[in-house]
Amino acid sequence: MKDDFGREINYLRLSVTERCNLRCRYCMPEEGICKKSHEEMLTEDEMMMAVEAAASLGVHKLRITGGEPLIKKNILSICRRASAVEGIREVCITTNGTLLPELAPALREAGVQRVNISLDTLDPAKYARITRVGRLEQALAGLEAALSAGFEKVKINCVLIGGFNDDEIPALADLTRMYPVDMRFIELMPMSGNQEFGPEAFIPCSCVLERLPELEAGSRHDGVAQLYKLSGARGNVGLISPVSAHFCGECNRLRLTADGHLKPCLHSAEEYALKGLDFAGMRRQIQTAILAKPAMHRPLSVRSRSLTGRAMNRIGG
Repeated sequence: MKDDFGREINYLRLSVTERCNLRCRYCMPEEGICKKSHEEMLTEDEMMMAVEAAASLGVHKLRITGGEPLIKKNILSICRRASAVEGIREVCITTNGTLLPELAPALREAGVQRVNISLDTLDPAKYARITRVGRLEQALAGLEAALSAGFEKVKINCVLIGGFNDDEIPALADLTRMYPVDMRFIELMPMSGNQEFGPEAFIPCSCVLERLPELEAGSRHDGVAQLYKLSGARGNVGLISPVSAHFCGECNRLRLTADGHLKPCLHSAEEYALKGLDFAGMRRQIQTAILAKPAMHRPLSVRSRSLTGRAMNRIGG
C-alpha cells in the first residue's frame, strides 16, 4: 500500500518486549523500565494478527525488535509463526547478541533469515560502560554463533558517539575483513531519555569517511544505508545518517510497539492503537496509519530533539 506521498510501505518493525538484559545509555534508563501488566501488552496471537493484517496490505519484510527480543520466552514461536504468514518474505531480528550462543540455531530453524547485532565498541571496559551491565565477550560469542548458524546475512550496528567510540572506527570497520559481515555506523539520535549525551556526542557519519579515506563507495544502497567497502573486505561498511541527512523521502516502514501502538514515523508522537482490535479493525487502523505518515519529521539536533515521546526500548530499536 502506498502512502499519500507515493511511498510503498512494505516494512514492519515489530517490538515484542520493552525489557532488556542490558541498560544501554542511549536506549533505556539505568533502573530499567516500569513494568506493565500482561493485559497492557500485545499477546502473541495479537502480534500475529497484526503481522497478517500488515501483510494483507503489502508488507513483506518483518523485523523483530525490542527491548531485547531474545529474552522473550516465546520468541521462537513468534518467529516461526511470523515466517509462515502469507506475504511475509523476510524475517529479520535485531539483538544485542548476548543470548545468541544458546538461540542462534533455533532462530534459524524458526525461519529468521537475517540478524543485526548491536555492538558499539571493541573495548571491554567501554562496553561495560555503555551497556552498564554487559560483557563484551558475550556479544562477541553471539557474533560467532550467528555466523555459525548460517543466517543469510549478519550485520553489526554501531551507534556513533563522539568522544566514546569515534576513535574505534578503523577497528570496527576492520571486522568486515575478519568476518563476512556488514558493519553499519548509525548516527546517535537526540531521543527522549538520552540527555546525558552532550553536543560533542552527536557526530555525523561523514567522520567515518574522514577516518577511513580508503573506503570505496558502493554502487547501491542497502535500505537506508549507503554502502562502502574496504579493500579485501568480506563485507560492506554502511553509513546510516538519520540526523545529518535524513531519508524520510524513502521511508517504507511502520513500527509496532510491544504495547500495541503503531507509529507511522519514529520521530512523531502520533500513534494508532491496535491492541484489542479484530483483524478487520487492525487492517483499517494500519491503513489509517499509512495514510497519516508524514512527508518528513522535523530536523533533529541537540536543541531540536525527537518528538516521539518514548525511549527507544519502548519503541523498538
